[in-house]
Amino acid sequence: MAGRRRAGERREPVFDATPSPESPPRPKATKRAEGGPERRPQRGGLRKLFGGRRGAKRTGLGRVAYWGAVTGLWLAIATVGGAALVMASMPPIQSLEIPKRPPSIKILDLHGRLLATRGDMGGAAVPLAELPRHVPQAFLAIEDRRFYSHYGIDPLGVARAAVANVMRRGVAQGGSTITQQLAKNLFLTQERTLTRKVQEVGLALWLEQKFSKRQILELYLNRVYFGAGAYGIEAAAQRYFGKPAQKLNVAESAMLAGLVRSPSRLAPSRNPDGAERRAQVVLSAMVDMKFIGDNAAKAALMQPAQAVKSAGAGSTGYVADWVMDVVDALIGRVEQDIVVDTTVDPAIQAAAEAALVDELARHGEKAGVGQGAIVAMSPSGELRAMVGGRNYAESQFNRAAAARRQPGSAFKPFVYLTAIERGLTPDTLRDDKPVAVKGWRPENYGREYFGPVTLKQALAMSLNTVSVRLTLEFGPPAVIRTAHRLGIASKLESNASIALGTSEVSVLELVSAYAPFANGGHSVQPHVVDRVRTAGGKLLYVRARQSLGSIVEPHAVAMMNEMMRETLLTGTARKAELPGWPAAGKTGTSQEFRDAWFVGYTGHLVAGVWLGNDDGAPMKKTTGGGLPAEIWSRFMRQAHQSVPVAGLPGLPRGTSSASLLPPFRTPFGAPPAPVPNRDAAARPEPASGIDTWLMDRLFGRR
Repeated sequence: MAGRRRAGERREPVFDATPSPESPPRPKATKRAEGGPERRPQRGGLRKLFGGRRGAKRTGLGRVAYWGAVTGLWLAIATVGGAALVMASMPPIQSLEIPKRPPSIKILDLHGRLLATRGDMGGAAVPLAELPRHVPQAFLAIEDRRFYSHYGIDPLGVARAAVANVMRRGVAQGGSTITQQLAKNLFLTQERTLTRKVQEVGLALWLEQKFSKRQILELYLNRVYFGAGAYGIEAAAQRYFGKPAQKLNVAESAMLAGLVRSPSRLAPSRNPDGAERRAQVVLSAMVDMKFIGDNAAKAALMQPAQAVKSAGAGSTGYVADWVMDVVDALIGRVEQDIVVDTTVDPAIQAAAEAALVDELARHGEKAGVGQGAIVAMSPSGELRAMVGGRNYAESQFNRAAAARRQPGSAFKPFVYLTAIERGLTPDTLRDDKPVAVKGWRPENYGREYFGPVTLKQALAMSLNTVSVRLTLEFGPPAVIRTAHRLGIASKLESNASIALGTSEVSVLELVSAYAPFANGGHSVQPHVVDRVRTAGGKLLYVRARQSLGSIVEPHAVAMMNEMMRETLLTGTARKAELPGWPAAGKTGTSQEFRDAWFVGYTGHLVAGVWLGNDDGAPMKKTTGGGLPAEIWSRFMRQAHQSVPVAGLPGLPRGTSSASLLPPFRTPFGAPPAPVPNRDAAARPEPASGIDTWLMDRLFGRR
């Protein structure tokens, strides 16, 4: 039959709608007896899961649930894919290593006490076993209570922080574990991005696999930032409490643990009240965790931690910065923890800082002075103090070592020494009268001239014309050679104006160039580092104790000291008087009152004070014999307390500035009025009648 298929015959598929004889007829669609819609087969999947319904009874809630599930699924896929992409951009986890802790440099003072620390990580690494139990407990209580039970990330902590942040409409808590914080500190930046957070999570998981909990906690405590430049628990303990981390008490530990949240804002040196309030929160958390009892917490609250201020704390940064420059020149790159023994005297440093900061606070605004600097060293060149500005926190630029300013008449001793070494004496006469050099007409302060005067009188009164005449007499190159021989390192212009200190120098080099007058004529090289050693005691550098030789003959030193002592007795620096001590020095004021100096010395100490403005703006007629001399006198009186009196080379021993004052009095019976400073080349008002009479007496005029 045509309709029958033979055995083994192939059956071809049919693609049209006409049913084949072999195919059974399709069933007709059936309808409900009630006349309802056509029944359709139920679909599975998400529609069934979220309550898909038939026809018109399907609700809007089901559709929302369905599409919400679809969206959530795609978001999950995107999140996993994004995380994988971010992690793929990082170096292979197996190749990561804990970065080597940058070296710590401890800078010690003259007595072996800690002066400052330097290095990116500040403090030395302290093993966890050497810390009191309450130190790590304080950090666990406030930063990561579930530290020992999670694996790098804490979902409960994240959820708790999220709820707190939503409730307070801001970032009230953080969800990062200690492991995550360590990962960020070791490998990542501080930027707040989703990419960085994903990397942080991956690295935290890796840290947990590679290190034990104790190792992670120890790494964290030695790497975390505590503000004020202190990295690590040891640096923070030294910076804020002046003690090693092993001696921290409960209150101090709580305060340091509280800083981690916002170290710059809560640093106790800057915000003691905020730091104390945060420490109270930490103590409460420690009680909740049963790390300490109620009695211990009450004791810590009754005696809260107090940040200490070491001597000269505000200015030692200038010294420490210079020490780091010196160390780099002495031993090269530092690749291990080292200890640097210096020549800095903390008492003298504190006295210098107090004198400069206090006097500028009282008189700086009125005098138009914005900045200042002080350098003090022994006559043999050991740096005892360096203050590079009014406030190290506001400006780290070191005006004592790095700035170059015109010294004005403070440069004149090199002119007069050049003359003395060529046969002149303090009693040699030279004319004080107008002088012209190729159209340049230097004038005395006040445009007064006194005719023939001795070199002693001319230097004491800082007469500009005499200094210029001496420079022309022996030549600017001779004066420059003298200045360089004594220690001036800056380039000096070879012209007649060098007589008035128009070439710029630093405070450090000018003070060191005055040192030969205080030590009998021996060359000095200013130095601050005595030795450098590793933390284990191995010596890397020891300063050789050797003399650089004599550079000024003793008789010339004696005559220079005689002349510069007169500056304090009857000349421009009477405000620099130092009762009980033979002292000498020279004032200096540059053009337009842009710089004011006083550099002076005793047999114990050589010190220089500079005042001015960073932008070179003129001061309000501030001269070297005014505020700089007053600051110098205050500082030196403090620095010479309880120090045996020492004479100046070539001068009688046991004589002081007070005992050498002339016995005369003014016609009015009062002590003589201060003599006007004649350093500046500017033209202020003429001297008063009393001043003119006094100068007549001093110079023998009638």
